[in-house]
Amino acid sequence: MFSVFSHEYYMKEALKEAEKAALVDEIPVGAIVVCRQQIIARAHNWTEHLTDVTAHAEILAITAASKYLNNKYLQKCTLYVTLEPCVMCSGALAWAQLGELVIGATDAKRGYSQLAPQALHPKTKIITGVLAEECGQLLSSFFQKKRS
Repeated sequence: MFSVFSHEYYMKEALKEAEKAALVDEIPVGAIVVCRQQIIARAHNWTEHLTDVTAHAEILAITAASKYLNNKYLQKCTLYVTLEPCVMCSGALAWAQLGELVIGATDAKRGYSQLAPQALHPKTKIITGVLAEECGQLLSSFFQKKRS
């Protein structure tokens, strides 16, 4: 069992969002925003249903968290995401001045760290590899089913 307030606990919550995405045939990426040890936003990819390439889990989570806080800046917040953000999402996280980013699986093809490693706000603390195997397995299983 994970203790409350651990990175693993919160990543498990993001994985629940990713699983919701998979159930509705969206790429299974989930994100949550935590502020003062409280989950203030939850989201998963919704690009297919909205027919909107910008409806990534991170973007939707930023919007929900900003609305909750009534503030466009998320300096005291942590975003947990099951897959490394793309360049678009990392840019949005930079504009939001996110305090901390916790990543599950890395994305060697489309992740910001490969394509634009300086895209995040310089003060954003980055932690990678939290439950990386579980996060990666969910994505791998999803794409294997799509190919078969």
